[in-house]
Amino acid sequence: MTRLNYQTARFLTSAPTLAQCPPDTGAEVAFAGRSNAGKSSAINALTRQKSLARTSRTPGRTQLINFFTLGDDSGRRLVDLPGYGYAKVPEAVKLEWQQHLAEYLRKRHSLRGLVLVMDVRHPLTEFDQTLLGWADDQEMPVHILLTKADKLKSGAAKSALQQVRSRLREWEDLVTLQLFSSLKRQGIDEAGARLDDWLADADT
Repeated sequence: MTRLNYQTARFLTSAPTLAQCPPDTGAEVAFAGRSNAGKSSAINALTRQKSLARTSRTPGRTQLINFFTLGDDSGRRLVDLPGYGYAKVPEAVKLEWQQHLAEYLRKRHSLRGLVLVMDVRHPLTEFDQTLLGWADDQEMPVHILLTKADKLKSGAAKSALQQVRSRLREWEDLVTLQLFSSLKRQGIDEAGARLDDWLADADT
């Protein structure tokens, strides 16, 4: 298996809608999650960059679909999707984000897999489950990062992992999951290996 160098990731473009996304060729992996689940921090940890994906003290700042390429290889991309569920924005704006997110997941042919980021202390929110339903409809593989694992003691974190795994038994053919901590750099290699699996076929 080819190991890709995520440290070479660089910003490509931002798009407010599916129609304005880069050409739908190659392979890409998208990151989705509740606005305060640590999605941007996870992307930065995986790419070993401090500010590739913008983090903010105000959850919900990411309102665009942000694309990153691996070096000059535009055929392999990481995608930071708008955070959901927490942002202090009008309901109409939230619904618009949700519509663009659903459209992206359903119509983007180059999308090989979805990384769903959840706070290990508050997993499987209503919208997490909605997103899993969308992925199931498209037979889209999902890898769940249970982030902020450093906030729990080891035993409690492992227990939370098992509880989530049990609740997702009906999706076990589609979903994999792991503990992750951006702060402690826990789980980076495991997550990178999953990205490698998905992005290896960029030329197909």
